[in-house]
Amino acid sequence: MNPGATSGAASAVDTLAAHLQAFALAITATDEPAESAALFHTTPQGDPPRLSIYRHAFRARLSAALRENYPVLHRVLGDEAFDEVALGFIAAHPSHHPSIRWFGNALPGHLQTLADAGELPHPALPGLARMEWALGTAFDAADAAPLSVEQLLAVAPEAWPELRFSAHPSLRLIALDWAIEPLWRALSDNPEAKTAAPEAQPHHLLVWRQNDQTQWRSVEPFEATLLQAALAGESFAELCERAAATQGEQAAATVAGHLRVWIETGLLTS
Repeated sequence: MNPGATSGAASAVDTLAAHLQAFALAITATDEPAESAALFHTTPQGDPPRLSIYRHAFRARLSAALRENYPVLHRVLGDEAFDEVALGFIAAHPSHHPSIRWFGNALPGHLQTLADAGELPHPALPGLARMEWALGTAFDAADAAPLSVEQLLAVAPEAWPELRFSAHPSLRLIALDWAIEPLWRALSDNPEAKTAAPEAQPHHLLVWRQNDQTQWRSVEPFEATLLQAALAGESFAELCERAAATQGEQAAATVAGHLRVWIETGLLTS
């Protein structure tokens, strides 16, 4: 083996890697690096490298991915305002995931920052984005065998107090400050629908996938608290103790009733 040839090959690989990294930075950076022009050939006409074409295409594709992940938000904002939000988001939260499908997970938080600064047309939009992201990720979540009512009924009575439950991978429980569900439903059914502004209404939204279909429903405070406790690992006995504060002697029956609903709709796994 020729040590010089090996060293030369390694040097060539390092040089190629450095050029690829420089090219990627020139395309993805917020501002084009000043030294990038020296790394690339001029055009046949002698003009500077046309990196702007690639820079525009890169951001346009990411913006299109956000539109696909947040279609109702796009309909609410319109093309121009959505693109403005998208470009600001792309600059603040560069894409790091290998799959563009997952680009946009931080958009609800970005919108909340804009809302807090009074830079959105309505403060409900971060909640709308949270709902849309939950729906999308619930549909794409991993599969798992749901817990059945028959499995639960087969548990020995003495084992019930220590029963604990696990969420289906698609389950999402999100806190919302505005009633954005009517807006989402109307614009999902008809992109041109006339809609009223959402009203302030603190509540929880439950999102999950059942029979390959994404489902959602609003959740009353008691059920939301109970479900959160169950998913945090509290046992059946602990859930009953928690429910006793408001349900009294009906605590165990109330908890069991909610468990049956959760199981029948596929929220829990075995």
